[in-house]
Amino acid sequence: MYFEISKKELLNPLKMLIGIVEQRQTLPILSMALVKVTAGKLDLTANDSEIELACSLPIDTGLDSSQEGEITLPARKFYDICRSFSDNATIQVQSTEPNKALVKSGKSRFSLACLPAEDFPNSPDLESVRVFKLPQRTLKRMLKQTSFSAATADVRYYLNGVCFHSENSTLNMVATDGHRLAFTKELLINESDSTEDAVDENEAIESPTTNEIGDTFQVIVPRKAVSELASLLNDSEEEVEISTDDRHIKFIFSDHLTLISKLIDGRFPDYAVVIPVNAEKLAVTKGTQLKQALTQAAILSNEKFKGVRLAFSENLLTISGRNPEQEESVIECEIEYNNESFEIGFNVQYLLDVLSVISTDEVELHFTDANSSVLITNRHQDDAKFVVMPMRL
Repeated sequence: MYFEISKKELLNPLKMLIGIVEQRQTLPILSMALVKVTAGKLDLTANDSEIELACSLPIDTGLDSSQEGEITLPARKFYDICRSFSDNATIQVQSTEPNKALVKSGKSRFSLACLPAEDFPNSPDLESVRVFKLPQRTLKRMLKQTSFSAATADVRYYLNGVCFHSENSTLNMVATDGHRLAFTKELLINESDSTEDAVDENEAIESPTTNEIGDTFQVIVPRKAVSELASLLNDSEEEVEISTDDRHIKFIFSDHLTLISKLIDGRFPDYAVVIPVNAEKLAVTKGTQLKQALTQAAILSNEKFKGVRLAFSENLLTISGRNPEQEESVIECEIEYNNESFEIGFNVQYLLDVLSVISTDEVELHFTDANSSVLITNRHQDDAKFVVMPMRL
C-alpha cells in the first residue's frame, strides 16, 4: 500500500480523528487509525468502540492497483509526525513489511509499528433506520443550547447525554443533570408534509417504543459523541443527514465525513413535567445586564457551592453572594417585575451557563414561588427553555 498527499489536505482530517482516539486504550487497536487506499480515494477511520469517525480524501493513485490496500497507524504519532513537516510538504506513506509502515517527507523518515487491519472494529450497520436532515447551523445551535446541561459520569447513565426526541415533525433536544434542564426544538421539514405544526412541548410526552421509519422516536446520544459532533459543525446552511435505529445514530456531513455513535440504552425522564407551566411571577431583564450582575456576585460566593440569593421587588432585582469569610457582594439591577416580593437561591454557575447560550438579549424569568424552579426563556422566541432548580442558602 502506498499513497502521497499534501500536508494541508491531510492534517485537518487527522486532527478530527485523534479527538475520537483515547489516550489510554485498553485495546491497542483502538489507538490506531485505519488507513485504506482504493482507486483515487484515501479513507481514514478512528474508532473507540463507542464512536466512529470516517473521512475520505481524493488522491492520485494512477492505474497501479498495487498501491491499494489498508493498514493501521498509531493515530496520535502519525498526527504529530505530519504536523512537524513544513506547511508545503508532500507526505508519502508506504507499508514496507507486515505490521510496519514508512512515513516520509523531504529528508525525514519515520518507521511506525502497525497492527493488522483486520483487527480494526467493523463499522456498525444501522437497521430500521429513521432519517431526517438539519442545516449544520441549526444542529450546532441546538447542541450548544442543551449539551451543557448533560450530566457527567452520573450513576443515572441515561442522563449522561442529550436526548433526541422526534414527534409530529418536530425534533426536541433535551439534556438534564437533575439540577437543571435545557430544552430546544426545531421543525423538521418532510417532503410529504411540510406544513405540519410544531408540537406543544408542555403536553405530556410518553417514551416511544415504535421502530418504524418516520414514526415518533427517542434516543439518547452520549456526551462525548455530542462534543465531537459539535466540533465538526459550522455555521453554514449545508445539511447534515441524521439516521438512527435503536442502537446507533449516524451523522453524514457529505460524501467525505461520517460520524457514528452508539446510543445510551435507557429511558430518558419525562422532561415535559419538569418544565413549569403557567408560572404566575414574571420578571423581564436584559441578558447582558443579568449576566454581568451574576458574574460580580459570584466573586464573593461560596467557592464550593457557588450559591447566590436573588431578591425580587417591584422593578428591582438584588443579587447577593456571601462566602465563609463573611465577605459579601450586593448588586442591584433594574428589571420589569410587578408582583409580590420574594427571595430565592441558585447555583450562580447554572444561571450563567443558561445566559451564555440564550440568543436574544431580553430574557424572561418565570417563577411559581420561592421554592420552585425558575423557567428561563427568550422574550421573543419560544424555541428554547431552560429550567434551574433552586438551592437553600
